[in-house]
Amino acid sequence: MAWTRDQMAQRAAQELRDGYYVNLGIGIPTLVSNYIPEGMTVQLQSENGMLGMGPFPLEGEEDPDLINAGKQTITELPTTSYFSSADSFAMIRGGHINLSILGAMQVAENGDLANWMIPGKMVKGMGGAMDLVAGVKKVVVVMEHSAKGKDGSMEPKLLHRCTLPLTGTRVVDMVITDLGVFTIDKHGNGGMKLVELAPGVTVEDVKAQTEASFTVALGEAAQKAA
Repeated sequence: MAWTRDQMAQRAAQELRDGYYVNLGIGIPTLVSNYIPEGMTVQLQSENGMLGMGPFPLEGEEDPDLINAGKQTITELPTTSYFSSADSFAMIRGGHINLSILGAMQVAENGDLANWMIPGKMVKGMGGAMDLVAGVKKVVVVMEHSAKGKDGSMEPKLLHRCTLPLTGTRVVDMVITDLGVFTIDKHGNGGMKLVELAPGVTVEDVKAQTEASFTVALGEAAQKAA
């Protein structure tokens, strides 16, 4: 049984560490804020100029002036601070954010990431993803393992090489999908490694839905899966 979106976010939250400054991307990554371990102090940072975001507001308690970079209403904390977008990107580009959790349309086996546009479709802009993948210490991608193609068939999103415009080259450290968890040796020759499976999912299930080459390292076992 594959992980749900919430379970994927919960697994991503395991990558948080006490004292981290973290940027959450649009989509599934925003759900990670619901699973910050109790007692852990994590500061959530947003490109639009907010550090220390609280949980999503209850219905009827929304403040339209308090939004994250994805234009979702959020809440503030006693420790929240506000600043310009320029200062926010200075934090990101200066390497002061420990972890970014992003969505993606495609990830290549060498860590290349495509998550900002599909040619021919209107986009509002590239957002902050290109800065995040270049300036943040660790990049984790959370996404569905496959996407529905034009003919209705499911197409893999983990590829040998990305076919969509790149957000960054050799930038992804970890990929969490509904089928499992992969690590990527983005600066070396270790490639992509399957390190965890969702309950009820087999290695064969993953192979059938993956174009990228990867090794399997579940516990002590390691074998090539071309």
